[in-house]
Amino acid sequence: MDQLRQAAISFPMLGEGFSVCPPASFQVFGKTIYLYGLIIAVGFFLAVLYNVKRNCRVFGVSADDLYDALIAAVPLGIIGARLYYCLTYKDAAGLNPYLQDPVSILRIWEGGLAIYGGVIGGALGMILTAWRKKISLGALVDCGGMGLLIGQAIGRWGNFTNREAFGWSENVDRLFCRMGLTVPGYETFYVHPTFLYESLWNVIGFLALHFWTKRHRRRFDGEVFLLYLAWYGLGRMLIEGLRTDSLWLVPGVIRISQLLAAVTLAASVVLLLVLGRKKNRVLWAEMQPKQDPAPAIEHTQETETEAKQEDEDEND
Repeated sequence: MDQLRQAAISFPMLGEGFSVCPPASFQVFGKTIYLYGLIIAVGFFLAVLYNVKRNCRVFGVSADDLYDALIAAVPLGIIGARLYYCLTYKDAAGLNPYLQDPVSILRIWEGGLAIYGGVIGGALGMILTAWRKKISLGALVDCGGMGLLIGQAIGRWGNFTNREAFGWSENVDRLFCRMGLTVPGYETFYVHPTFLYESLWNVIGFLALHFWTKRHRRRFDGEVFLLYLAWYGLGRMLIEGLRTDSLWLVPGVIRISQLLAAVTLAASVVLLLVLGRKKNRVLWAEMQPKQDPAPAIEHTQETETEAKQEDEDEND
């Protein structure tokens, strides 16, 4: 893996001479900073910013409620992502080193996270927040679904800097969009840039949901989240079949993430059909009181009048 992280990256579709070699990490005051972590942080920040600026108003969730949900969802999401990876990982010998050395599960800085575990942990945080604050879980996870698409679309580029999460097929050398990896001292080998496939898939999903929520009224709270699950499940099910680093349920036969993606897709479609039958549901956003800007204007006018009176008194 360390050798692979030094590989030059090329995309023949951008020209035979095109090649980049981004560092996987850099040093700051003697501490190693991984680009993967920074890229994920950027994705998280933009997802929160988008939700606060736009989705909180659309789904009727206050910014304070969203922040409270994140305080619960982020740590639970990290724990879920780590546990999912560690409990399902198997080495070349078919053994799970994390079960043999449970303390190694805590060494999260060594790598090893799985997005589905993160979604499950994050959803648990959303459930706890909705229950504690008595707000709509559906509206809350609708914000979360669109935020996840932003975070995942950007976060996948951390796989690019790490030279990981790529795929292989027999015709990969003839693909127009193939990616080349050249490890120093070795010949270039070509792979599917599956991180790029998934990133673009998430961008398309985000844009589709963004414009759909602008032009259509949701049938029920939680519909956007189910659409996210269905869209991501479909893409992950297709793309996972190309990857060379999958976690296996049955080695060489059933990939865990591919199976879970198929189940997620099927369950989401069923729920969308069942819950969508009831017409004219009242959405959480429609039950929230609308703020009247008039008092603020009146207050401003009163303030200006008082200020003028004070100026006249001073002049007298």
